[in-house]
Amino acid sequence: MTARSVILDADPGVDDMGAILLALASPELDVEAVCAVAGNVPVEATVRNALKTVALAGQPGIPVLRGSARPLVAEQVLGKHAAVGVFPDDIVPPTEIDPQSGSAALFIAERAIVAARDGRRLSICASGPLTDIALALTMDARVARGIERIAIMGGAFTALGNRRPFAEFNMLADPHAAASVFASGVAVTLFPLDVTQQALLQDHHLATLRASCGAAGKALAAMFEFSDRGNLARYGRPGGPIHDIMPVAFLIAPDLFTLRPAVLGIETGGSTAGHTFADFDAPAGDVPVAEIAVAVDEERLFALLLGRLSAYGEREKAQSETRS
Repeated sequence: MTARSVILDADPGVDDMGAILLALASPELDVEAVCAVAGNVPVEATVRNALKTVALAGQPGIPVLRGSARPLVAEQVLGKHAAVGVFPDDIVPPTEIDPQSGSAALFIAERAIVAARDGRRLSICASGPLTDIALALTMDARVARGIERIAIMGGAFTALGNRRPFAEFNMLADPHAAASVFASGVAVTLFPLDVTQQALLQDHHLATLRASCGAAGKALAAMFEFSDRGNLARYGRPGGPIHDIMPVAFLIAPDLFTLRPAVLGIETGGSTAGHTFADFDAPAGDVPVAEIAVAVDEERLFALLLGRLSAYGEREKAQSETRS
């Protein structure tokens, strides 16, 4: 099996932390870098959180690059947990590693150009605002040719928004970047709130993370509890969504999801800025067509997540046995 080359473009963030840990524990993915963009928290915090996460995963050699501090055009909007800032040191241990020099957008562009030159394709998993991906796509026509697919957590259709009534946060945070990416011609697979709210992390999942997934699992469980994602009135049952984990899971096991092709768009201004819309019946023609996830196999998704993260617990057990 040849691993899929992937760049994680994230704004860590609790569920971004889970997405990074899942990607780094999955042999199907060759993670080239983690790019940290402003979103859930300011960029200085997303960079530190990304560094702490790759160190927690035992892979401090994975490059972490600083992304954009602000959206392309819109006024900056931070996530509702922005006050959390950098992950607390008593939950996610501090690290001395530093980000790689250079900008995230330039790194994405350069790696995509290399992929195109070498006759292979790069996948991007986007779980934050799309600012750096949009910037990369404007740098050189070869960038789009080197990207196989962009798997994006973002948007909302029948679901209500999670930051404003009609907008999901990642789309609201930089709607102009999202519009640029949607129009780029690069294949897009979108994971909106409509599907991410179908899979809820519950107490028994947290217990498994703490019991079987090593220090990484304990930290992730603590961060999920710290962020308090439950909303019985909204979701109709206990638990909270694991939004940003879904596009990583898709790149590992696409058959977990039901997808529908659609022409995809986004409002960039006014009171509905960040609102995504889709035409599932329009003929493709010359308009770029996206795939939108509409359903997920919740049981298999959590089996994948917890099974892969158990590798961290197994590694710690093996290391302990070696020392003894």
